[in-house]
Amino acid sequence: MANIQNELNEIQYNAATSINGASLIIAGAGSGKTRTLTYRIAYMIAQGIEPQNILALTFTNKAAKEMRERIKTIVGWQNSYKLWMGTFHSIFSRILRSEPQATGYTANFTIYDTADSRSLIKSIVRELDYDETKYKANEIQSRISKAKNSLITPQAYAANAILLDEDKKQRKPYIFNIYAAYAQKCKLANAMDFDDLLLNTNILFRDNADVLEKYQNQFKYILIDEYQDTNYSQYLIIKKLAQKHGNVCVVGDDAQSIYAFRGARIENILNYKNDYPDYKEFKLEENYRSTQTIVNAANSVIKHNSNQLRKKCFSKNDEGDKIGVIKAYTDQEEGFLIANSISDIIYSKHTQYNDFAILYRTNAQSRIFEDALRKKSIPYKIYGGLSFYQRAEIKDFIAYLRLCVNNNDDEAFKRIVNYPARGIGNTTIERLQAFANSQQKSLFDAVKSEYIYQSEIKSATQNKLRNFVEFIENLTAKTLITDAFDFAQELVFTSGIIADLKQDTSVEGMSRYENIESLLNGIQEFCDNEKENNIEQSDFLITINEYIDNVALITDADNEKEEDKNKVSLMTVHQAKGMEYNYVYIVGMEENLFPSNMSILSLNEIEEERRLFYVALTRAKIKACVSFAASRYRWGKLESNNVSRFVREIDDEFLETTLDDNRSTFMLNDDNDDDDFGNIISKPVSNVITVIKRPTLNQYTPSEDFIPSDYKDIRIGMRIEHERFGYGKVVDIDKNEPDGRMVVMFDDNTKKTLIFKYAKVRIVR
Repeated sequence: MANIQNELNEIQYNAATSINGASLIIAGAGSGKTRTLTYRIAYMIAQGIEPQNILALTFTNKAAKEMRERIKTIVGWQNSYKLWMGTFHSIFSRILRSEPQATGYTANFTIYDTADSRSLIKSIVRELDYDETKYKANEIQSRISKAKNSLITPQAYAANAILLDEDKKQRKPYIFNIYAAYAQKCKLANAMDFDDLLLNTNILFRDNADVLEKYQNQFKYILIDEYQDTNYSQYLIIKKLAQKHGNVCVVGDDAQSIYAFRGARIENILNYKNDYPDYKEFKLEENYRSTQTIVNAANSVIKHNSNQLRKKCFSKNDEGDKIGVIKAYTDQEEGFLIANSISDIIYSKHTQYNDFAILYRTNAQSRIFEDALRKKSIPYKIYGGLSFYQRAEIKDFIAYLRLCVNNNDDEAFKRIVNYPARGIGNTTIERLQAFANSQQKSLFDAVKSEYIYQSEIKSATQNKLRNFVEFIENLTAKTLITDAFDFAQELVFTSGIIADLKQDTSVEGMSRYENIESLLNGIQEFCDNEKENNIEQSDFLITINEYIDNVALITDADNEKEEDKNKVSLMTVHQAKGMEYNYVYIVGMEENLFPSNMSILSLNEIEEERRLFYVALTRAKIKACVSFAASRYRWGKLESNNVSRFVREIDDEFLETTLDDNRSTFMLNDDNDDDDFGNIISKPVSNVITVIKRPTLNQYTPSEDFIPSDYKDIRIGMRIEHERFGYGKVVDIDKNEPDGRMVVMFDDNTKKTLIFKYAKVRIVR
């Protein structure tokens, strides 16, 4: 701690050492906020504050783990492991498990992921006999999630005339019934989804003053990372916990608030001063990540937002290259040009594949870049695809573990009751579900019911169900007395999973087998890490319950495998938040794509889209490039595009080209010639993305009666007049090329290839 001033700049130092009262740390991109937060916590401990009295909330397990490791190197693990540090969901899950008497759940409740929630909603829609094409599970799940994050319970939803009216207009008037049934079944299954962890913590503190006071007394100092991403539910919990001591420090950047679609409220950080009027403000404005040009370009864009906390970010790094521009005729050409650019830089600068990222607005855009990278034999990784924990064999095994820990977990029960095959089909499950509903029991308890003989399930099948339940009960008895790895290893063999996987000798079957082995290795690693961190007990037992709680809260960002590390990264801009790369390509920079056509009618949504572009631009350390295509297929129809307004908002001095705002075209800075789109091409030059002109061999004034003809009428052999090149003869046509192309031999003996869609020509004869 004696060297803290050497490790931080002046503003960071002040932010790290002003630990009493309310503090707002506005941290620009790449400004060292994690370092500042780390030293602030370490400084608190050095000042005699007990680690267990510090609550530090993050948005990813990865961020919490990195911060804890840094703190450990400064103040030792004896102090670091006692910190209450983790994601909102992991911390609130821990609190809810500690207060079962006040929540109505048991301490071993299951956490449903999105797939579990949607599966349950699907079954509810079927049970209520609603139209499944109208009440789609993903849409209903999103609607319920928004309600929970606004602290609207099923009862409040059913009584809210505005929400009911919105649902009627969407022709889904019975969402409130689905929500009520969903909440009831979750409670019966002793399960919470991610939103419930926040909602139920709010209810816990609202209805139990003694519990709230207990945690207010414990958490004397509260720190929140990425405060601009908090929703209303998280905001209220923080406000309640901070009421007693007022030592609440929030760190964030309003310019990087991009999760409104998840319920995040930029107002939380913008209005911080209203909640804590005596707050201290610290602005971390120096960017240590990017070049001066990238930082200045990002500033020139974000200044157009009116709803913001003003700051002036700067960099003392090298000036760096200007923002590159790739302009393509089509989206296919855009992919080709970017793949070529990556290849050129790798071979000329000897960089690694993982130095590059391609960022897009929507996942659907990835296909074109995947195709282009594959053709160049460039390895890549797509973020947001199927994660390890979403693979079928992994979800099957985890479902076994979940059911052993929580016998009432209906979604886990349904998933594995017939895996490996036991002769228990879908019809049996439907009949069992109907019987369970009539008895107000979970599926597991329904099988154990003395009245199951009254169900429509055949006697032989009832015996199969009982055998399955007895097998799970025997394992459940061992969950709290057996090491997690030993328990998992016993389960994987006694359940028949390994025997089933070994029967499939295909490449895919071997891969599934290896994935189960990898999961077991992960459980062992989890046990070892937990024992290492628990220095007070050498014989500390890590149970499968603890592992299940941990794995339920893992995100894709926590799961990168070693073999995925040296690859070009492809992801949406939302997924790129918190990451950084040497070279970043921001693609599809067209109006109605970025910004999205869903946002152009609302000022608030346009400002969020602009913040999204700001985030994309500031991921780059050495070089940032924007690209767009003049035409792109949408629903099978080729449409023309204009360059995004956000590219036009970058000051000319930071672009490798200047923009002609009237026609959305690009020109070289030193060229004042007025040119049209059809005479501009894009290509990498000396490993720097730029836009160059085709040379104009003559100046031509078109005829007074010049009116462009419909390109569909053009045929080989026709004589035509071009508005810039004069007269010529069509010698070839290729309609198979993207957009169609024609070759023209002009009267000055120059041969040119023109794109139908953009060439302005008049048929002469």
